[in-house]
Amino acid sequence: MEAMIKIRDLKKSYGDITPIKKISVDINKGDVIAVIGPSGAGKSTFIRCLNRLEEPDSGKIIIDGQNICDPYTDLPSIRRRIGMVFQEFYLFSHMTAIENLMCGPVDLLGKSPQEAYDRGMELLDMVGLTEKAMSYPDELSGGQQQRIEIARAVSMDPEIILFDEPTSALDPAMVSEVQSVIRALAAQGLTMVIVTHDLQLAKEVSNRIFFMCEGGIYEKGTPKKIFEAPERELTRRFVHQLKVMTVTLCPATFDFLSINSRIATFGSRLRLDRKNVINLQSIFEELVVQGLKRSPVSRLDITMTIEHAERRGTTELCLSYGGAKLDPLDQLDDISRMIVEGRSQYIEYTYEDETNLFTVGI
Repeated sequence: MEAMIKIRDLKKSYGDITPIKKISVDINKGDVIAVIGPSGAGKSTFIRCLNRLEEPDSGKIIIDGQNICDPYTDLPSIRRRIGMVFQEFYLFSHMTAIENLMCGPVDLLGKSPQEAYDRGMELLDMVGLTEKAMSYPDELSGGQQQRIEIARAVSMDPEIILFDEPTSALDPAMVSEVQSVIRALAAQGLTMVIVTHDLQLAKEVSNRIFFMCEGGIYEKGTPKKIFEAPERELTRRFVHQLKVMTVTLCPATFDFLSINSRIATFGSRLRLDRKNVINLQSIFEELVVQGLKRSPVSRLDITMTIEHAERRGTTELCLSYGGAKLDPLDQLDDISRMIVEGRSQYIEYTYEDETNLFTVGI
């Protein structure tokens, strides 16, 4: 596909803080890119560099063959090709909705007032706000203001639209209003880059996702790949909203009461059902204390991980250890095995590359 934007070795820092250490990536014509990641990962900095609202420290941003980081670049002409929608609302308070949509095309694109008015009314119809044409911003809800912000960006006939957290300042009831407009724009084939914490929006409207972490694009791919089969651990934890407790223990020497207490604290902090916490403690006791502690791996370090996926409402306990193939269930007596199986939704055991992995779903 044709690359609309080429980014090479982009870096941006603020004093001792470097949110963007190095990014090199292409954005193709017609792409709808969702940029997701934890707070502080540099998502907004990245998108603001794309039209030089933030000045990169180094690197290149090439739009249709022109490096906009070149000091001799005609930046105003480049910016006229790039629409920008912020999380705040920057409508002119002294202008009506239709006037907000008309001013840019008339003043910057040289369109006649009638032409700008006709186009503005088309865009108000697109965002479902024709009846608000003569309303001032303070007469509009947050969702309505944001929809008009989007219409104003489109009124400049941009080739690219950048969205910086377009729904984060909205009440939940208003979010769907803006989401529907973004979906409509995506269907029109516009090139868009959307920074968002709304994972459902990212999943539904984008054709590619950039997951930002550790100063760059940590992983990228289709929504299906990122949400269903992420390749990297931090991506998996983020998209599934995993809360994790990890402890390394040696079955022969670990402090059972201390670990049991940590499980209880972990469950309490996440407000897990008390029954599930008891199930975790029981399974841990039977597998490790009654099973592995008396097995050939009793002198090996075992990594125990408990993961709670907030989005799915599921909890898993995983045991990982090296050595020969050894299924923990095989080390249990009948009663202990019955307890583990009775308190589990599912059990999985694999052995690969001399690593045992035992997973229990609660």
